[in-house]
Amino acid sequence: MQRFPSSRLELFVKRDFLDTAQCDALIALIEAEHRPSTVANYNGDDVFRTSSTCDLSPDVGAVAALARKLCDISGIDPAHAEPLQGQRYEVGQEFKAHTDYFEPNNSDFEKYCSVSGQRTWTFMIYLNDVDAGGATRFKVINKLIQPERGKLVAWNNRRPDGSLNPATLHHAMKVRQGRKYVVTQWFRERPWS
Repeated sequence: MQRFPSSRLELFVKRDFLDTAQCDALIALIEAEHRPSTVANYNGDDVFRTSSTCDLSPDVGAVAALARKLCDISGIDPAHAEPLQGQRYEVGQEFKAHTDYFEPNNSDFEKYCSVSGQRTWTFMIYLNDVDAGGATRFKVINKLIQPERGKLVAWNNRRPDGSLNPATLHHAMKVRQGRKYVVTQWFRERPWS
């Protein structure tokens, strides 16, 4: 994995983490089961997140294989993994600048973090090349990552001292042409239940 040179954020990229057949199998699962995405701690902006989401069943071979592969590359105990989730973006859809951790002062914090704790790491894989748009922008560190089939992007949602890292603020930018598919794996402080 290649580390992005920044003292503000642990960010890694690995090209060709998944091959075309693996990506196509996951896209088919997302297409079959996607629903409108939701947000924690609604902020009043009805177009803050306009993508679709799909919960991926660990009983499906392609999903189980990916979960194992992510735990192998991360070295994180599989017990700390949330279920894998797919996202689908059509033209004009985005997820405005956000962090993947849950803000401790927000009303939904207890609901999302009381059992398994805070999110620690995010692992996201682009499943296709996008005709135009759809990049992920980390504004604080001035890094723009273009979607590329099979590319893995991973970041630590915390600083080295364990505190939450606001430099992880990222924007899934609007798709301008085509569609974008990604799969995301979040890990928690304590085992997921």
